[in-house]
Amino acid sequence: MSTVAYDSGAVLGRHLRRIRHAPGVVLLTQTMPITMLLFFGYVFGSALAMPGTEYRAYLVPGLLASTAAGGIMTGMFQASHDAQRGIMDRFRTMPMSRAAVPLGQTLADLITTAVGLVPLLLVGLAVGWRIEGGALDALGAIGLLMIFRFAANWVGTYLGLLVANEEAAGQLGAATFILPLLSNAYIPTEGMTGWLRTVAEWNPISAVSMGVRTLFGNAAPAADAAWPVAHPVAGSVLWSLLLLVLFVPLAVRRYATGAK
Repeated sequence: MSTVAYDSGAVLGRHLRRIRHAPGVVLLTQTMPITMLLFFGYVFGSALAMPGTEYRAYLVPGLLASTAAGGIMTGMFQASHDAQRGIMDRFRTMPMSRAAVPLGQTLADLITTAVGLVPLLLVGLAVGWRIEGGALDALGAIGLLMIFRFAANWVGTYLGLLVANEEAAGQLGAATFILPLLSNAYIPTEGMTGWLRTVAEWNPISAVSMGVRTLFGNAAPAADAAWPVAHPVAGSVLWSLLLLVLFVPLAVRRYATGAK
């Protein structure tokens, strides 16, 4: 375990240094959710039944959950970048834990995501969103976002190692943009047709969005919602744990074998 911790720390430091030397990428990653908040909040919000401020209060937790789900795309880009350039091959020749490389990458992403949430929260407060619950519940909401981001990044890491090509990862990553649209991140699911509502409410992003709304005190789930949305905190944790149980061993094994 100490070897895993030491080796993961070394990989974590490498990724943080790489991020420091690519400020443009960090800036784009952090400003995109803010841009979407302003666009959806002031453009789409005017077309919905919810009044503007009320919709923005609904939207901010959904955007936070969508940002957490963006770990899939980030993980794919990072892993495919290193795989295509042979960096993963060089790591495999070193006497280090096979779990250290993907773990260090996902931990670096978790740190940068936590930092990136701060400006989004501040802009959300500026446009009318408020934390209506207690401090412990608010910390719980941040915790839900972090564990889901961690799980999503493992999914992306596995997919990035699987395709091992930046162009393919870019195309696959762009396809993940539809995932928040098929959830309650931006609009309530109550008005959707039956089958579409079922799909949206069993989307993990819906559980996380509603879990964050519930803990922030912004909204409560509908009485007839699917189980993960009706019990959003438990649903968020279970979805995150399920993704970790599935994709951590898959990503570690894919990295260890170096299969093409």
